[in-house]
Amino acid sequence: METPQTDARELAELVAELERAEALEQRLRQLISDARDQLAAGNASVALSMLNAALSDIDAATDVVTPSSRPAST
Repeated sequence: METPQTDARELAELVAELERAEALEQRLRQLISDARDQLAAGNASVALSMLNAALSDIDAATDVVTPSSRPAST
């Protein structure tokens, strides 16, 4: 049975997860913008390195981009 304390804890966890996801989105948007600028300046290798770093960041943040331990709701 869910208690108000359990509900509050779950809500806090969801809010924290959303904040982490939004922070990741902002970092990725900035990185993509920077990579686009590098491409426009003719620096394809720099842009590629930046995008590879972004992929590494995404891989390292799997707990943000995919649910980890939350059971499915019915």
